[in-house]
Amino acid sequence: MLSISPTISKFSNLSDLHHLNRGRYSRHSLSHLVPPPPSTHIRNTKTLRLRHNFRISAIDAAQPFDYESKISDHIAKSKTLKIAIVGFGNFGQFLAKTLVRQGHTVLAHSRTDYSAAAAEIGVSFYSNADDICEEHPEVILLCTSILSTDKVLRSLPLQRLKRSTLFVDVLSVKEFAKDLFLQILPLDFDILCTHPMFGPESGKNSWKDLPFVYDKVRIGRDESRVSRCEKFLDSFAREGCIMKEMTCAEHDQHAAESQFITHTVGRILEKLDLDSTPINTKGYERLLDLVENTSSDSFELYYGLFMYNKNAMEQLERLDLAFESLKKELFGHLHEVLRKQLFGTKERSLGLLQEPRALSKLPPNGNGSSLPSPPQSDSTN
Repeated sequence: MLSISPTISKFSNLSDLHHLNRGRYSRHSLSHLVPPPPSTHIRNTKTLRLRHNFRISAIDAAQPFDYESKISDHIAKSKTLKIAIVGFGNFGQFLAKTLVRQGHTVLAHSRTDYSAAAAEIGVSFYSNADDICEEHPEVILLCTSILSTDKVLRSLPLQRLKRSTLFVDVLSVKEFAKDLFLQILPLDFDILCTHPMFGPESGKNSWKDLPFVYDKVRIGRDESRVSRCEKFLDSFAREGCIMKEMTCAEHDQHAAESQFITHTVGRILEKLDLDSTPINTKGYERLLDLVENTSSDSFELYYGLFMYNKNAMEQLERLDLAFESLKKELFGHLHEVLRKQLFGTKERSLGLLQEPRALSKLPPNGNGSSLPSPPQSDSTN
């Protein structure tokens, strides 16, 4: 780089200026200067009078296109992806913020105009599906609702995408997403089914130690395609997520036992209109947090968990059976207390008074087809 400071002087023509420069500077400081114009041009030029003379000195500074800069830029680009988020609602924007911060190029498309929200976080928004596909993103990240995924996926102009584009979903039900991808997408496209087990509320401060489930349904053997999949997964691993690889079927089994039950209990408690009290216990505080977390999600999400996970019905029946069994156990004990108060001495002498029947255990998960009927009380009204 050069620093220039003026002094007063006068030159008769460009040739004089050139000869002066040659005598003043060393070969090191002139190694990057533009050579003088050919002599044929000098003959035709008029006398150039400058108000200032220029004193130029070389300084030690990194050049904008040196080797180290090129290598650093190449390494940075090798770790990033061009990701198109389809469905830029609450969850799509939640993921986009972290992906942009990591240096990925993020595009977005949605039925609703989120252009203003996208611009705030550094995302390019496209209202037309053709336009975003013509940008040839490396990854299509579906952040749609469970109920709308089929319609949205079929509406995408897949012919405008590069062959072998990686499709990723973040649905809470995985076998449904897997079957849909395999049914609609061409064989050339890669498929990665994922489920971040957190959302804008639980992951608003950090993703550290939060589970991220994934299933590499169909990933090409080419090094570039394998690397692309790993780079996408690394976006969550580098944030501290607990990475869990399992099949879509295994995920749905576990999710029905955990996520669906959690949402169901939270929505039941929401119906009770629970309020905070001056004497809240820690357990009650956690119940209030559960209500807040589940009620912030749409009923459409909850319905999707029930409708598109074949294990959900079994869990709902088990929950109903457990509640009925618990009620019968409570009422059975209450009934015996009343009988003791009214007829205790006489029935005990006759050997008719019996202890309440213990609650039978529920069958283990996965036996929904053989759920027993609720136990009947031996006592009479």
